[in-house]
Amino acid sequence: MSNSAGIDLFIRDNQFWLVRFLQNKLKLHSHHDAQDLSQDTFIRALTSSTDLLEVKEPRAYLATIANRLIIDKARRKRIEQAYIEAQSELPQAQAPSCETVLETMQRLEALSRLLEGLADKPRRAFLMARLDGMKYKEIAAALDVSESMVQKYIAQTLLHCHSQLMD
Repeated sequence: MSNSAGIDLFIRDNQFWLVRFLQNKLKLHSHHDAQDLSQDTFIRALTSSTDLLEVKEPRAYLATIANRLIIDKARRKRIEQAYIEAQSELPQAQAPSCETVLETMQRLEALSRLLEGLADKPRRAFLMARLDGMKYKEIAAALDVSESMVQKYIAQTLLHCHSQLMD
């Protein structure tokens, strides 16, 4: 069987199951929403470095990808909501343009993806330092750790980001 035929079979064998899985998981009333997320899942699977024909448990693999997409979507929504709330507190004259808002949202989303997989404290320490402009001493107090641990967290986060960017 050719690789293309194998991929086609992989999708056909799992598409109906994945849509049903997503409808049940998300309690979706719209079949179209589940189909959209299913399509995104297959796109992510097809563009990954994993050989789909070698996957031993294809439904578990697809469920993992779908769950990550759901988490990404929820994270994106939280980031957007926090940004919108912060912008709503600004006087109208200081409100950024639509282009600036879009660019900022895209950067925050990229940062969120970049920090994915980090432990909570290193991620929080990095965000406190870079986004909130807090000093290491303030971060140490907020996280209840030493300043040297904050330095280690920041270094760990930078190494993580570097490795993510190199992949």
